[in-house]
Amino acid sequence: MANVSDTAPNSSQYVIAAGDTIQVAVWKEPSLSSSFPVRPDGMISLALIGDLPAAGFTPMTLSTDISARLKKYINQPNVTVTVLSVHVKQVYVLGEVQHVGPVTFLTGMSPLQVLSTAGGLTPYANGKKIYILHGEPGKQQKIPFDYKKAIRDGNQQGVSLAAGDTIVVP
Repeated sequence: MANVSDTAPNSSQYVIAAGDTIQVAVWKEPSLSSSFPVRPDGMISLALIGDLPAAGFTPMTLSTDISARLKKYINQPNVTVTVLSVHVKQVYVLGEVQHVGPVTFLTGMSPLQVLSTAGGLTPYANGKKIYILHGEPGKQQKIPFDYKKAIRDGNQQGVSLAAGDTIVVP
């Protein structure tokens, strides 16, 4: 896990994701205030409320949602949500690259940037036959990527990476 100050943009833009840890503080209600891991299903569990979605919300939006839900039990609840740690997103690189394995993924990274982070191709790599496995396991789409074309023309071939993708370099 990374420290929020190292990886997260300001809290009005940051979107909470599964694997993050958040702190919910309810003013003058210490029994309702605590830190919570965001489960893989994107939910957290709060006293009085039960399960509620956290992933996909900004901290400010989640604060407003929790406040609205607590109004049944507390007069004018004042809720603050703070992101304590973010789940580091990764893409994976296999095959003929200098450093095989996970690469920290920042939104908007191109395949060239990921391959560069992996140390570049080995002399034995086939740059025209690279492909990206995109999507959930079992439903993955195989997307071809021509490294040489990307280097020569700057053409990214319309490939957008997402966390969890795997780049295979034969």
